[in-house]
Amino acid sequence: MKVAVIGCGTIANAQHIPAYMNNPDAEIAYFCDIIEERAQKAVEKYGCGKAVTDYHDILADPEVEAVSVCTPNNVHASISIDCLHAGKNVLCEKPAARIYSEALEMQKAQHETGKVLNIGVVNRFNRNVNLIKQMIDNGDLGEVFHVYVSFRSHRSIPGLGGPFTDKSVAGGGALIDWGVHFLDIVMYCCGDPVPRTITGETFCRLGKDMEKYAYLDMWAGPPKYDGVYTVEDSVTGIIRTDGPVITLQGAWAQNIGENEMYIDFMGDKAGIRLQYGGDFKVYGSKDGILTELSPKAPACNMFQNEIDSFLRCIKTGEKLPSHIDTAVITSRILQTIYDSAEAHRELTLD
Repeated sequence: MKVAVIGCGTIANAQHIPAYMNNPDAEIAYFCDIIEERAQKAVEKYGCGKAVTDYHDILADPEVEAVSVCTPNNVHASISIDCLHAGKNVLCEKPAARIYSEALEMQKAQHETGKVLNIGVVNRFNRNVNLIKQMIDNGDLGEVFHVYVSFRSHRSIPGLGGPFTDKSVAGGGALIDWGVHFLDIVMYCCGDPVPRTITGETFCRLGKDMEKYAYLDMWAGPPKYDGVYTVEDSVTGIIRTDGPVITLQGAWAQNIGENEMYIDFMGDKAGIRLQYGGDFKVYGSKDGILTELSPKAPACNMFQNEIDSFLRCIKTGEKLPSHIDTAVITSRILQTIYDSAEAHRELTLD
């Protein structure tokens, strides 16, 4: 199957391209980036494909069946929609879009064309996440009534002054960048419960004075002090659903020297703490004795699983857990947290 990668930055080179290269049923026909040097470098590095700077060149090639969209958030919707209407199947990196209305337009285009549109909520292809989902589905935790989410880091704003900190490009900061993954895990494991009311607050404090911002890490750096910082560096919220209540604390940057990246699933029979990207522990009791289990599953490459599943579903027609129809639920939650923070009050979802 001939595929194309649009956007040849970090996530494409670290995950999407290697995964396609490792799949014997895929052939990368195009590397596309508005920076010609990036696209050409990919051709030279991987020894295949053609470098282009205009994704419309890909749309005009009828042999291309699948596309990965690995661009900044502000063009996720427009590129994905154009690809769908050109008859291409799409895997778009997370978040689905910068704002909820754009995600809905993507969903509409998928329904109109019937082509595949999956979103890069890659944790749905993680073995430990799926083990936790299975335990919840089997009733091992009893009723999961509360889920606590923590994605907090000590002064790790990415690429200060660049696209990550420009709301017009990214749509937001810590919540839409990190929180999307954590909330998606919760929604997936708990069966995508319907959100009812949401309240949230966002804070743009530590990175606001960019030149005075001291930091430990800047993984999308270096800082660009002639840029802007118009997103949140921390967020808090509570989401009431027709299933569990979800509370969250998130921060790209906090004045606490700890990194806390975990999810607590709290049931009336047992509870689970999942370390993001790692292992989990199960806490419970039996015969009056407290128990603690540390399940160990074989390691898996969730990005490879995601790409393999994407290519397979194009052939089989199966609907994956990462389909746009499920991803828009998380997009709506993110949007409502931002709307609640702007209004400084709780919002009710119809």
